[in-house]
Amino acid sequence: MVEEEAKSLPMELSEKGGVENNGFVQNEAFDDRETDASSQEGIAKACAVDVDPSVGEEEPVLQPYAGMPKEVLLQFSSQARYRVTREILFWLIIAAAVALVCATIAIIALSPKCLHWWQASPIYQIYPRSFKDSNMDGNGDLKGIQEKLDHITYLNIKTVWITSFFKSPLKDLGYGAEDFYDIDPIFGSMRDFESLIAAIHDRGLKVIMDLIPNHTSDKHRWFQLSRNRTGKYTDYYIWQDCRQAAGSVIPPNNWVSVFGNSSWQFDDVRKQCYFHQFGKEQPDLNFRSLAVQQEIRDIMKFWLNKGIDGFSFSSLKFLLEATHLRDEPQVNKSQNGVIITAYSQLYHDYTTTQVGMHDIVRSFRQTMNEFSREPGRYRFMGSGDDEKEDIEATMMYYGTTFIQEADFPFNFNLINMKNLSGNSIFEAVNLWMKNMPVGKWPNWAVGSPNAARISSRIGKEYVNVMNMLLLTLPGTPVTYYGEEIGMENIASENVSEEHVNSDPVVTLPEKSPMQWDGKVNAGFTEGNSSWLPVNSNYQSVNVEVQMTQSNSTLNLYRELMLLRNSELPINRGWMCYIWNDSNVFVYVRELDGLDRVFMMVLNFGQESTIDLRAIVPNLPSEAVVRLSTNFSNAGKAVSTKLIKTEVGEGLVLEYKTTKPIHTMEAFEGKCFVAEKACYSMALNLLYMNC
Repeated sequence: MVEEEAKSLPMELSEKGGVENNGFVQNEAFDDRETDASSQEGIAKACAVDVDPSVGEEEPVLQPYAGMPKEVLLQFSSQARYRVTREILFWLIIAAAVALVCATIAIIALSPKCLHWWQASPIYQIYPRSFKDSNMDGNGDLKGIQEKLDHITYLNIKTVWITSFFKSPLKDLGYGAEDFYDIDPIFGSMRDFESLIAAIHDRGLKVIMDLIPNHTSDKHRWFQLSRNRTGKYTDYYIWQDCRQAAGSVIPPNNWVSVFGNSSWQFDDVRKQCYFHQFGKEQPDLNFRSLAVQQEIRDIMKFWLNKGIDGFSFSSLKFLLEATHLRDEPQVNKSQNGVIITAYSQLYHDYTTTQVGMHDIVRSFRQTMNEFSREPGRYRFMGSGDDEKEDIEATMMYYGTTFIQEADFPFNFNLINMKNLSGNSIFEAVNLWMKNMPVGKWPNWAVGSPNAARISSRIGKEYVNVMNMLLLTLPGTPVTYYGEEIGMENIASENVSEEHVNSDPVVTLPEKSPMQWDGKVNAGFTEGNSSWLPVNSNYQSVNVEVQMTQSNSTLNLYRELMLLRNSELPINRGWMCYIWNDSNVFVYVRELDGLDRVFMMVLNFGQESTIDLRAIVPNLPSEAVVRLSTNFSNAGKAVSTKLIKTEVGEGLVLEYKTTKPIHTMEAFEGKCFVAEKACYSMALNLLYMNC
């Protein structure tokens, strides 16, 4: 009977409008696709009939749950509490995006211009014949430079300047090129050059090279074609008829070469005189010829395509001469003009800085700019004309506000000083800074291939303080190879006739081989001899030994470089003169927004004591010695009321203040800044508008 009731149960449910649950019946399937809307309605009705409202509870409120279908999701999304929250989040995101874009634009607009690579790092000048010999022939070469690139990175220097290495008869030590498109075999091959460039760039360094466009060697193909009046080359040089009298040649005028004697030389082939500002083996090109100007620009493009990052142009003031060929005025008008043979005896009004010369220089700049369009590949242009007494003429190489020429003319003021004192150092620095056009970038050199080394020029006791001056002044320092270890000139009597195959004005004692270690020939060459003798002090003055000495010139140079690279005030801040007298030169480096100031107290005379608190209002009573030429003083606290320095001693003092010196009325006109920047301590960034 139970079985009969069980069998009748499905029938009763069916009659009452219910459905049979076959979900647990084996081998039977319930197909949702066969269930139509009417059957669904039937189910609802059946349920409604069979449910007793008085027995059941209230219908539960539907809540959001994971995996709910779209229809259910839409029911909730339209509710006010969800819609308002969503809109608030949307507009917050939009506002944040707009604020981020505006902040980015503001930071870009307010940020000072980043320093170019030629501003951020010192330049290390290499005379290639004396740097390192790789093939034991006694001559430095390009492979030798590549072998010693680790020394450049050890110094934390990023730019290498290689002086002339064009194929040349080596008259004037290679500055009269025989072929502008080739390497002199004494230095290696074009493949060596390409390998060197790749190695330099692999280390993240830059390289600039010399280019002297004013003249060529008389062995140059152009000159050989010109002397034979061949096609366009006929006027590539400056030719004039010469008068003959009593079997001798009478030049067209009284013009004298830099090396002395007439600047005109008779040529037996062409039967005319050619003009030369330097040696007779270096005839001047005719830059009034557009073809010559294009030749030089093509030479520039050749080397720029090879990967050179910039040029140092020399002898630019000699590019043009007056076409009227008048005699130049004598310095001593009462002197017999016939006996004038020295360059210093004339005013060179017609052979230097002629009208149109700067137009040619600007055309060189335009060529450089063509290769500077690629991001991160700005090509540097420097000019090496040393005007000495005419600072205004030197500043013209910066160009104008709207027309750029050189990035900077090289500054030799610190080399040209006639005597050393705190006052003379101040005068040399101030001469450049007060005449430099607004917004331009300064530079400084204390050594060069054409000047005696620091040790020999002013004394070895001043080497360290000169390097301290060089690396703490604003602008780009230029270090001549060997000055970082305090090399000295070799004795002139050690330079024999076999070494001198150039004009007598060219000097050699400051070009002695680099002193790498205490081995034979100072590690410069493994050959039996070097092209110039090594200085006799090489066993104590060399890179290897100074690397192991904590108080060496080399170690101080590196410490100064670390300071320069890590401290913004020294890298790009204000410089203000504080004091100068016969013994000391004092100045500060500071940056708007930073309370940390660096004060340099440099002794270029005798022992000195100075009261800086009497000079600078509100100066703290104490300062800390950040660096000293005497390493034992580093880290000590000193009284600013009593700063004592020994002969040739230099101090970098550090102190904190809320009143920068460049804002003080007492120092108005004594402060300079090239690339102005201000520091925000809150945001840890630089900005322009202070």
